[in-house]
Amino acid sequence: QVQLVESGGGLVQAGGSLRLSCEASGRALSTFAMGWFRQAPGKTREFVATIDRSGTTASYADSVAGRFTISRNNGKNTVYLQMNSLKPEDTAAYYCAADSGGFWGSRVFSEYDYWGQGTQVTVSS
Repeated sequence: QVQLVESGGGLVQAGGSLRLSCEASGRALSTFAMGWFRQAPGKTREFVATIDRSGTTASYADSVAGRFTISRNNGKNTVYLQMNSLKPEDTAAYYCAADSGGFWGSRVFSEYDYWGQGTQVTVSS
């Protein structure tokens, strides 16, 4: 079992930046590939970014590529999502997720075993 707690969400103006953190407890983060997903009101949860267990390889949704950066510090049991050049359409609840099934991260929602409670990001125009 692992517990995931996100933090760092908030209200920001368009063009601004936020850094989300996801801290894991109960099991070493290095045993999971990690992902970030988001869900806006009335929409399905969508993939944002994923990173492999070692932190070497990352993958992004087209909508955030070049603006968002996923990273991890296994020593601190924490994964991050740096979000720059934010747009109103980035407004959503952001969730981190842990995948114990493979080394590489996945874009597929159902591949993840554990989820955090989410942190709200609101971008004003």
